Amino acid sequence: MNLKPRTHDEPEINIVSLIDVVLLLVVFFMLSSRFTDEGRLRVHLPQAAGVPQAKPESEPLVVTVTQQGGYRVNERELINSSQETLRAAVLKIAGTDRGQRVVLRADARATHQSVITAMDVLGRLGFGEINIATIKEESAGKP
Repeated sequence: MNLKPRTHDEPEINIVSLIDVVLLLVVFFMLSSRFTDEGRLRVHLPQAAGVPQAKPESEPLVVTVTQQGGYRVNERELINSSQETLRAAVLKIAGTDRGQRVVLRADARATHQSVITAMDVLGRLGFGEINIATIKEESAGKP
């Protein structure tokens, strides 16, 4: 009869190699990832300066979005508010000049979808710069 107490070794899980593998994966994904915004549309907001800017050599193409969601191109009302009508009107006025400045004027109460539709049509036609027209907010205390 064996009266000696038995000694049991506690089981161990060695996680050092697991930590090494996870650290290696983190480093791999950090080095192989690209942190760029691919689908960004360049929109130049107007800036205020104390010195007046020189008059541009050509008049910009002005696309206006009305409160009801209709469109005007260079202050000419379009017959309907479809994308095809807006596209045809812009093509008629701009011709093949895609370097022309484009100013997007939208009523403050116009729907977001109407403004995005106008920007989408202009972007698909190849216009690279779209200026969004704003007005300076008046102070409540000034007459």
